[in-house]
Amino acid sequence: MKTQDQINFDRIAKAIQFIQEHFKRQPSLEDIASHVNLSPFHFQRLFSEWAGTSPKRFLQYVSIGYAKKLLKQDQSTLFTTALETGLSGTSRLHDLFVNIEGMTPGEYKNGGENLHINYSFAASPFGNILVASTPVGICHLAFYEEENIALQKLQIQFPKAKFSQVTDLAQQNALFIFNHDWSKLNQIKLHLKGTDFQLKVWEMLLKIPMGQLSSYGIIAQQLQNHNASRAVGTAIGTNPVAFLIPCHRVIQATGALGGYHWGLNRKSAMIAWEAAKTNPQDD
Repeated sequence: MKTQDQINFDRIAKAIQFIQEHFKRQPSLEDIASHVNLSPFHFQRLFSEWAGTSPKRFLQYVSIGYAKKLLKQDQSTLFTTALETGLSGTSRLHDLFVNIEGMTPGEYKNGGENLHINYSFAASPFGNILVASTPVGICHLAFYEEENIALQKLQIQFPKAKFSQVTDLAQQNALFIFNHDWSKLNQIKLHLKGTDFQLKVWEMLLKIPMGQLSSYGIIAQQLQNHNASRAVGTAIGTNPVAFLIPCHRVIQATGALGGYHWGLNRKSAMIAWEAAKTNPQDD
């Protein structure tokens, strides 16, 4: 006899399969809930607990994944992509991309063709960094060992963007943080693209005070999703802006450091450096 957890898992798996098979007709919450024999209210709560996102948002992820495949085809227009994805027109496709990807479908299709990105290499207390910015704000900050590889990774994200090796004001304001001038923090603007869940997690990271730590579980609780610790960890691992979005301040509940994209030794050094700067001790 199945436990209640097994029954709930089967229902969510069935709902996910239904969404993946029928996303082109954009089924409503009521349609999906009816398919698994639950009320819309109960299904919404159950799905969010198990999947880490709402049924509507999951449907959007499936839809945009399909739309992105179509847009990579040269003969596919924005209008035909919208219709093939089950959307009523290009305006809905535009809203979907802006909400999920942080860019318009046209910008995605042309790989950032009309986007101008400034970048520069700089030194920090934790190693060399590549920082990049758009007219909106900082879009990338990463530690690196080899300049050319670091630049290639940035260019892969925006294959058709125009790049200039220029240190602009946005980058200068961002780099002040390494010079202990935290008064400039409110001048740092970010230009991020990510899923709704990723953006929410990164926003939570920005709220962790310098010199303090949090855990994956605590952030999941703050997002009112106690079962999302693993999803939180995945979102943290995709953080495109090192240090400014302080993913290094998140550790495991046991006190272990957990993972870090740019190396655990660097993460440990960051934590110690911030603790020393915010809690100075007399000699």
